Amino acid sequence: MTTPLVPVAHGSRDPRSAATVRGLVERVRDQAPGIEVYESFLDLSEPRVTDVLRRLYEQGHRSAAVVPLLLGSAFHARVDLPALVAEVQAACPGFDVRVSDVLGVDPVLEEVALDRLAGAGLGGPGSGLVVSAVGSSNAGANAAVADLAARWETRLGIPVTEAFASAAQPDVPAAVRRLRARGVERVAVAAWFLAPGLLPDRIAILAREADRGVYLAAPLGTDPRVAAAVLRRYEAAQNRVSAQ
Repeated sequence: MTTPLVPVAHGSRDPRSAATVRGLVERVRDQAPGIEVYESFLDLSEPRVTDVLRRLYEQGHRSAAVVPLLLGSAFHARVDLPALVAEVQAACPGFDVRVSDVLGVDPVLEEVALDRLAGAGLGGPGSGLVVSAVGSSNAGANAAVADLAARWETRLGIPVTEAFASAAQPDVPAAVRRLRARGVERVAVAAWFLAPGLLPDRIAILAREADRGVYLAAPLGTDPRVAAAVLRRYEAAQNRVSAQ
């Protein structure tokens, strides 16, 4: 049997989030017709990753590769998901479930995010950019976003700063104030999010309050390059499974 691919997203009470994940998984299926692909979620949306894995085991699969659809390596990737996988493996003898790296700050995903800014008029005098992300209690995850902002500042030649929707600083108003202090007049906000949802909406509301004319970029969404990145994570995990 070919090892099934189980992309797992965080899940959200906002139905747009799960719909985007399902659309992305359809893109993955289109790019890899020989692989069984099953979307799943950690929480708040269905089906849960534990249910998908148990069903695969009941169908006779003895291996699976889980790809976290997460842009940062924080609590969900480091604690929640490994615990859920361990729970399934304890109940399913001989089931080899390997979890890939998160999507993370992948150069290809950076290109997608930058492409979402087309039309923002970046690069001209007085323009600046906020890179918005979820935010985490994990300092390393937040630092990765700050590093991303620093790279984009060098690349674009304009002031760029990070902002977080929760759990970390700066928030969007503080980020906009940082840019204003550096002479920025026209603000754009990049969405370091996979899908629309409650937190991107919070970012948008705060950004519009800080600057009515702000340019708000869309999340990464179902871009084929995101699907290709999922498959690269799967291949890496699959190779580790096969090596056992």
